[in-house]
This record gives sequence, structure tokens and C-alpha cells, in this order.
Amino acid sequence: MGTNATRCLVRDVVTEMVGHCVRDSEPIVSSGLIDSLTVVKLIARLEQTLHVAIPPANLQPDDFDNVDLILETLERVAR
Repeated sequence: MGTNATRCLVRDVVTEMVGHCVRDSEPIVSSGLIDSLTVVKLIARLEQTLHVAIPPANLQPDDFDNVDLILETLERVAR
């Protein structure tokens, strides 16, 4: 799942949620760009866009704090 195409799709979803482009390592949760409710929307949008299921068990908002962490999280939990 860690392909460049996946990275681009994740970037697009994050851009949509944040409202502007961010660097892959730029914090979006811990910086306050998005809140916990928006993290839930982000997860739903990632599932829809990438056609995967992201089980909520053992996930933390920090798992979605930047594009790099999102990709790592998807590698770990997406089905």
C-alpha cells in the first residue's frame, strides 16, 4: 500500500480535510489544523478513497498526525 499513488491519494484527502496543502511530515492533529471529529471524517474519507477498511481498535489521533504517519498506520491496520 505504500506506493507513490497511495501517498498522493492520502495527500489529497489530507488537503481536503485541512483546506490547504501540507508537507508529508507537517503535523495536522497536534498542531490543531484538524480536531478529533475531523480525524473521524479523515478516516472515513481514506476508507472511501483507498477502498480499505481501517478498524478503529487501537488507533489514536496521533496515528493520523501527518501524511507519513497515516501511510504507516494504513500499512499496519488497513484491510
